[in-house]
Amino acid sequence: MTAPRIDLPGAQSAGRRIAPPTLWDPVVRLTHWGIAASVLLNALVTGGGSLIHVSLGWLVMALLLMRLVWGALGPSEARFSAFPPNPLSALRHLRDMMRGSQRDYPSHNPAGAIMAYAFWATLAVVTLTGLVMTGGATPMQVASDKAAVASGDWSALIREGRDDAGESPLGEAAEEVHEVAANLLLLLAALHVAGVFVESRAMRRNLVAPMLLGERRK
Repeated sequence: MTAPRIDLPGAQSAGRRIAPPTLWDPVVRLTHWGIAASVLLNALVTGGGSLIHVSLGWLVMALLLMRLVWGALGPSEARFSAFPPNPLSALRHLRDMMRGSQRDYPSHNPAGAIMAYAFWATLAVVTLTGLVMTGGATPMQVASDKAAVASGDWSALIREGRDDAGESPLGEAAEEVHEVAANLLLLLAALHVAGVFVESRAMRRNLVAPMLLGERRK
């Protein structure tokens, strides 16, 4: 079935109509699910400061940077210009959805756009504060310290204890912000899932399948 064509602001005056994309590209799907899985694992499974926790933090940072670069260089529906943050448009979209008169968009709808930018901003805060808390230690450095302790070299553990005892105000502030931002991430994720469910029901269309399979289906 051919996707319905919709008008974009300025498209009619330019004499052309733009249809919604039929595919979510692989980079968008990879970053979406990679970040989602990493955030949930670090929040619910791994321990703070553990090798897995730090490794997932670095993975999240890499995926976030990839998505931000893709927002400038990727296909039209993945670019920031396709879904600028506009609170008023988001409110109008929610109003129209409640009235049953919502429309299609060539990328994220205005409410989804606000959620995406809020999630990315919060994710950046989590990763940056995590770097401050660990002193920028890479997973290899964390693994090396733990291996040294396991082999009987306690210098890494003693050094860590000294750092904890004399923790700077910056480190303490980073830890507080990190915890608050991490909890906010989980709240945003819950709101996102609820929003997808509600909009899928309102539009009578599965909005999860396109992100899993890469295809928008009516």
